[in-house]
Amino acid sequence: MDSIKTFLTSEEFYSQLSQWGLNLVIALAIFILGRWLAKAVTGWLRRRLTKRDLDPMLANFLANILYALLLTAVVIAAIGRLGVQTTSLVAILGAAGLAVGLALKDSLSNFASGVMLILFRPFHKGDQVEIGGVEGKVDEIRIFSTIINTLDNKQVTVPNANITADSITNYTALGTRRVDMVVGIGYDDDLKQAQGILQAICDEHPLVLKDPAPAVALAELGDSSVNFNVRPWCNSGDYWTVWSDVLGEAKIRLEAAGLSIPYPQQDVHMHTVEAANG
Repeated sequence: MDSIKTFLTSEEFYSQLSQWGLNLVIALAIFILGRWLAKAVTGWLRRRLTKRDLDPMLANFLANILYALLLTAVVIAAIGRLGVQTTSLVAILGAAGLAVGLALKDSLSNFASGVMLILFRPFHKGDQVEIGGVEGKVDEIRIFSTIINTLDNKQVTVPNANITADSITNYTALGTRRVDMVVGIGYDDDLKQAQGILQAICDEHPLVLKDPAPAVALAELGDSSVNFNVRPWCNSGDYWTVWSDVLGEAKIRLEAAGLSIPYPQQDVHMHTVEAANG
């Protein structure tokens, strides 16, 4: 009888082991297939949103969130196949999520800020912005951070909470920009002649817009120079080209007309005092 019981016990053990192994294989299959389906669905969603001319950053953000949700469902389904009570597991995960949320409140703040950036969209991919103390072009908005490529080609990751907590300057949102420059001439130079030369430089530049019209106006009587505000308008992408061209041409033409571009200087007057006799 003992040998029969031992045989039955071994048979049950191998049966349960076989069943557990089968469940493990099925759970792995559910995970692998589910992850593939999650990637396929999110890829399809990303393509559909892009075809509808939706902002690429918004499309990527929504696709990433959907993928995280689908992958979570796949993991729970795979674990459930192993015999784990998913109801209890969800409750445990919920309690653990609350504890983790309290510990990672900064990350949750970044996530909430990322959602706000996507919903209100103060900038788009490719915009030149100044956010969180960083200036450059927007590359991507992620769940917790935003990627900025600086003008000298460095990639900076800015936490989303830092962006929404600070002011956002978007240099390309309106399409055009005013270039603000100051050009000075000497006090002995002809004001009208200098103003006419500066105005002609702006009017003749091919990248300077006609509307709004460029303006050249007397700004101040400085310590060493008479200063003009030179303010042409251009497309946002032409800003630095216009800045460089107008300043360079101003120096060339003013000097060619016999006008001076002074630099700060001081006149020192020496007085000789004779010593008293006796």
